Amino acid sequence: MMNHAIAPGRPGISHQRVRQAGSGHPCGLQSGIPLRFRHRSYHRQAGLSLIEVSIVSAIVLLLAIIAIPAVGAYVIENKTPRVGEELARFVLQTQINAQPGSSLPYQGVGTRNLAAMVLDSSLLSVSDPLSDNPVVLHGLGREGTVQVNPADAGASFSIVLDRVNHAACPALASVIQRLAHTIAISSPSSGSATVKDENLEYNALNAESRCSKGDVNTFTFTAS
Repeated sequence: MMNHAIAPGRPGISHQRVRQAGSGHPCGLQSGIPLRFRHRSYHRQAGLSLIEVSIVSAIVLLLAIIAIPAVGAYVIENKTPRVGEELARFVLQTQINAQPGSSLPYQGVGTRNLAAMVLDSSLLSVSDPLSDNPVVLHGLGREGTVQVNPADAGASFSIVLDRVNHAACPALASVIQRLAHTIAISSPSSGSATVKDENLEYNALNAESRCSKGDVNTFTFTAS
């Protein structure tokens, strides 16, 4: 027969039963810590402190500041060839529809002609398409516009894109240079420079060097 030690002060209850009762009771002890205090400790460790939240927010903001311009430049770089092809299509259409036999075939051409052609375009956007002076946005720089005007009194016509981002350079000029006999690029750092005319062959590296960083470049294409 086994003998059980009797817990002091508790007649008839063994040490083994005391330990079992202590570990099984809802308010009993486990590892020396009452359950109610242990639960309270878990609640304190579950959330983030204000300092930790502030640090995480600062890191996310820093990553956004670094990544957003890079993503924007990547989007513009991939969009540029398609915008160039859209403008090249307008040049061809204008040349085909020019007044035959006239010395000033482009005298009446304007931005409204471009707006009418690209009204349903997914690349270029048009505001006030029914007005005499519609606004065509090229999407290659913030609020950058496209303007079409007669040049040389109507003997030729020009397409001017302002506020063009540097990511579009020189691809924009490289696409349209096949149809334009004169190309000029102007920027705050390089001023205005002709990169193609009857005496100057187009060079993409030369065109790229004329662009400044940001939405600050202006491209002028002249065709006839």
